[in-house]
Amino acid sequence: MGRFRWLSLLLTFVLLTGLTAGCTPGAARKPVAKPDIPKEISRGPGREPRIKVFIVETRTIKEMPLEDYVMGTIAGEMKNWFPHEALAAQAILARTYALKFVQEKKHSSLNPSAHISTSFEEAQAWNPHNINWRIRQAVRATRGKVVIHNGRYINAWFHGHAGGMTATAKEGLNYEYPEPPYTKVVRSGEGPDAPKDFISWRAVFSKAEVTAALEKLGQSPGDFSTITILERGPSGRATRMRIGNAVVHAATLRTALGSTRMRSTLLTSARVEGDSVIFEGKGFGHGVGMSQWGARELARKGRTAEEIIKYYFKDVDVVKIW
Repeated sequence: MGRFRWLSLLLTFVLLTGLTAGCTPGAARKPVAKPDIPKEISRGPGREPRIKVFIVETRTIKEMPLEDYVMGTIAGEMKNWFPHEALAAQAILARTYALKFVQEKKHSSLNPSAHISTSFEEAQAWNPHNINWRIRQAVRATRGKVVIHNGRYINAWFHGHAGGMTATAKEGLNYEYPEPPYTKVVRSGEGPDAPKDFISWRAVFSKAEVTAALEKLGQSPGDFSTITILERGPSGRATRMRIGNAVVHAATLRTALGSTRMRSTLLTSARVEGDSVIFEGKGFGHGVGMSQWGARELARKGRTAEEIIKYYFKDVDVVKIW
């Protein structure tokens, strides 16, 4: 009787173990398909690519390992004293951005003999003078890691400060293609010690400046005295705006006026006072994807680089391709 009971317990344990293993999250998940390294910079399977970079400041082309380029972009785009995991998240996104850029565009529009440039308007900011041991460590720790969705590089968007809420690509960038399945609107989580002019800002333009910007966009506002926000997106950012006779997307207007002056489209006020146009708002940047100051807070709270990326992007994988 004791032996029979022992065998019954053993059989029950084996069955339960098998069922539990079958229910383990991710146990039945198929292997993640990895994207190819663009042939323009590939040096063979698993080998680190090299990239030709047009250095805008010196008007020269420099060939370097892609990881060296990534170090320079982190130093140009993020504070080099940020926590390791925030810098590591930025490294993964910067690497992804560069690979997708080369895959789609093949070369820099500023110099066709180079793959990419150091112009932040074309690609990413680049400042090798700010590289320190923290950045080197973050790049080494993430060597070859990229973000993908369904086996393809994502648009690895990031920005300085989302003003409390991240944006869709349609609202934050006036993205002309269908909304990517991996963008999401989420509380961005920046801390109270972020720069005050990131948390809230005020920009004053002359009516002539605004008129000139609109005319470059093919719009004629006429002699306007009011600005009306006609629509806002899911994050609360202004999308369609009426300025006199002109109707324009706020993200397009921001680019035309200068993205460092009109710091975001998360507007709290837009008005005309005499000959001045005054915009007030929150955040710094387009608001799509990863907030850098938000990533800093998540890192301070113990989140890993991969967890930070998956907080700001949905249904993505972080994979190592060399």
